[in-house]
Amino acid sequence: MKLNVFERLVLLPILPAEGDFLTLKIMRELKESLSMSQTDLDEFEIKQAGEQVTWNEKGNEEREIEIGEKATEIVIDSLKKLDKEKKLTDRHFTVYEKFVKE
Repeated sequence: MKLNVFERLVLLPILPAEGDFLTLKIMRELKESLSMSQTDLDEFEIKQAGEQVTWNEKGNEEREIEIGEKATEIVIDSLKKLDKEKKLTDRHFTVYEKFVKE
């Protein structure tokens, strides 16, 4: 899945914190894939000041992030749950479009 820095950061907090062992294992791997590596931090010049995170223009470019089939299902379920509860915000817009095909 092609995601930019913003989309990766938006996805991290919506992933489930609880579930069966398989779900937790998949979420651990997905969180690692979505998280910023040292290379990402350096290349995108990612800085955090309190709650605010900034990055350079390269961070707006989409990069391929490996997300397995089951992890994709979990992300879709999380986004649909937010939608059903009417808790989607503008920041979820592009990830919702990429993951939820309705």
